[in-house]
Amino acid sequence: MEQVIETQGLCKYFGDENEIETLVKALDDVSLSVKKGEFTALVGPSGSGKSTLLHLIGGLDTATKGKVKLGGRAISDMSEHELSDYRRDHIGFIFQSYNLIPVLTVAENIEYIMLLQGIDESVRKQKTLAILKNVGLAGKENRLPSQLSGGQQQRVAVARAMVSEPDIIFADEPTANLDSKTGAELLDLMKTLNQEQGMTFLFSTHDPKIMQRAGRLVHLEDGRIIQDEYK
Repeated sequence: MEQVIETQGLCKYFGDENEIETLVKALDDVSLSVKKGEFTALVGPSGSGKSTLLHLIGGLDTATKGKVKLGGRAISDMSEHELSDYRRDHIGFIFQSYNLIPVLTVAENIEYIMLLQGIDESVRKQKTLAILKNVGLAGKENRLPSQLSGGQQQRVAVARAMVSEPDIIFADEPTANLDSKTGAELLDLMKTLNQEQGMTFLFSTHDPKIMQRAGRLVHLEDGRIIQDEYK
């Protein structure tokens, strides 16, 4: 299967490397590959490095050492502009805080990435209405985020991440601010999209509901992978 992500000896340190006593190793020599169509969860206690790893892979932060390859190309070989374009065209992000633009409607939030990609307006609107139906929000396209519940806002965030059909979707604690029922419904939706459309998902989480649904669990502790299991 096609490899979407690969990390080689990835490290993220905070502090002076010459002062071992105060050096914090958020990630320490992490090598990981994720193939197309996987539904993978990075799991571990707070401070284990899972969110740091997700941010480094997504190009939201810079590694101290090691390499991140996306689609076979090293992030370090990309200019800032190239990396920005790569994220826009190939990666979808879902955050626990939703990160919707408050002054834009639901439809406008979802269309935003496609607008940046230069996709024709009629195509944008067609894809937006279709994805809203998929995530159970048909008819809510003209509402503002403030007029939606937390679960509905997260559905919009999921729709926005998926609508441009990226190579991979990174989800950082996507159920953290949701009640149990809403979180389970949203995860079932993502699992269905994974199975039916082959979308690749990589989660950072300590939510048992995500762990139950994941096909692969990568356990981190103190910045290192201690176990990598397929279910």
